[in-house]
Amino acid sequence: MTLVHALREKLNGAVDTLAPSALTLRDIQLTRIANKAHAVVGTRRAGKTCFLRQLQATRRAEVVAERAIFIGFDDDRLADIDAEQLDELLEEYYRRYPHFRGRERVWWYLDEIQLVPGWDRFMRRVMDTEEIDLVVSGSSARLLSREIHTSLRGRALATVVSPFSFREFLRHHGEEPKKPAGRFTAAERSSIEKRLGEYLVVGGFPEAQGLDVATRIPLLQGYVDTVLFRDVVERFGVTQVAALRWVTRHALRNPCGSFSVNRLYHDLRSQGHAIGKAAVHDLLDHLIDAFLLAAVPVATESERRRNTNPRKIYPVDPGLIRAFDSGGRSNVGHALELVVFNELQRRGADVSYVKTQGDLEVDFLARFPGGDEELIQVCADTADAETLGRELASLDAASREHPRATRRLVVMDARAAASISHPQTRSVAAHEWLLQ
Repeated sequence: MTLVHALREKLNGAVDTLAPSALTLRDIQLTRIANKAHAVVGTRRAGKTCFLRQLQATRRAEVVAERAIFIGFDDDRLADIDAEQLDELLEEYYRRYPHFRGRERVWWYLDEIQLVPGWDRFMRRVMDTEEIDLVVSGSSARLLSREIHTSLRGRALATVVSPFSFREFLRHHGEEPKKPAGRFTAAERSSIEKRLGEYLVVGGFPEAQGLDVATRIPLLQGYVDTVLFRDVVERFGVTQVAALRWVTRHALRNPCGSFSVNRLYHDLRSQGHAIGKAAVHDLLDHLIDAFLLAAVPVATESERRRNTNPRKIYPVDPGLIRAFDSGGRSNVGHALELVVFNELQRRGADVSYVKTQGDLEVDFLARFPGGDEELIQVCADTADAETLGRELASLDAASREHPRATRRLVVMDARAAASISHPQTRSVAAHEWLLQ
C-alpha cells in the first residue's frame, strides 16, 4: 500500500469514534481561546488518546460527524509520513467535503502527531489559512510542554491528562455519587470511604483498574520502565542509565519526602556512580518533564531560600507507591497526601510547602487563581493524639507566618473529621474534600 493510499484509508476511518459508553468521561476542559491550538500532554498510559476520542464524541454530538475527525499517527502504514503528506491529507479531506472549506468550522484531533517531522510548521500554516481547530496529543518522548510554545510560537495551549482523579475513579467503576457528600447516608459514606482506600492502593491508571495485585504491580512497573527508556534515555540522550534508575526508585520508594540533590549526589557517589551534581539535577528535571514526578518548593519569597531548601517529590499516581514499596510498609498517609496534592493541581493551585521558623512543617500552602490561600495539612492517623497535636501545632505556626490563608485538616474519614475541634481550622474527610 502506498503512503497516499494509507492516508486515504486513515481518512476513511477518521470520522469513526468509540461509542460514548466505552469512554470514562474525564473532568478536563480545554480553555476556549480563539486562534489557539491545543496540545494534550501527560504521562504515558494516562488516557490521552481516549481523551481525544472523548472530545471528538462530544463535538460530534453538536455538529455533523464529518466536521470532527480523529487520526492516529502511530499506525505503521504512516511510518514515513512528513509535513508534505500532511498537506495531501488536508487536500483530500476538502476534496471529500468541499462545502466545509472556508464556510464551516471543523475540528481535527491528531494523536501522536510528534511522529510526523515538520508537524509544527503544518499546524501553523493551517491555523493561518483554514477554518480548522486543531487538538493534538503526543508522548513526552518528543513533545514537551515547554517546546509546544516554542514550536508553535505561542499559539498553543498545553492541557495535561493525568491518571483518574478520585471522582473519575468512581465514575469508571459506575459509582460516582449523584449528590453532595454531606447528604450521604451512612451506608453510602461507608461505601465511598472503602473505595477511597482502594484508590489509595490501586491508583488511577485506567488499565490498572480491576486487576489483581500480581498483575497490577508488574504493569505499573512496566509503565515506569517505558517512561525511563523512551521519555528520558532516548529523548535526552542519557547515558548514566543505572544512576537514572537509582534516582527513580529512590523517589518512588520515598514518596512525598524531601529531595535534596546534594544529599542524593553523595548517595549516588557512595553507591559507585560516577556522576556530577549538575547531572543529578538534570536527571530529576527529566523525570519531571516526563510527568513521572512533580516537585514542590518551600513557600518563600526568597529565591535563595527556595533554591537551597529541599523540594518535596510526588509521584504522578498513588498506585506507583505500592508498586515500588519493597518493604511492605503502610503508605496510607503518603498516598493520601499525594492524592490531595494531585487534586490541588487539578484545581489550578500554585502549591508549595511551609517550613516555619520553629522548624514545623505544613504539607501545602495552596494559592488559587482567584487569590485565595489555604494551608492544608493531611493526617491519615488521627487516633494518635501526639501525631494529631503536632499536625495542628504546625498549622498554628504556619498561620502566623501566612495570616491570609485559611486552615484545613484533611483526614481519612468522616468520623475522625467530626471528632476534631480546633480554633479556625476546618477538619474534613478526604472523600468529601476530593468530591467537592
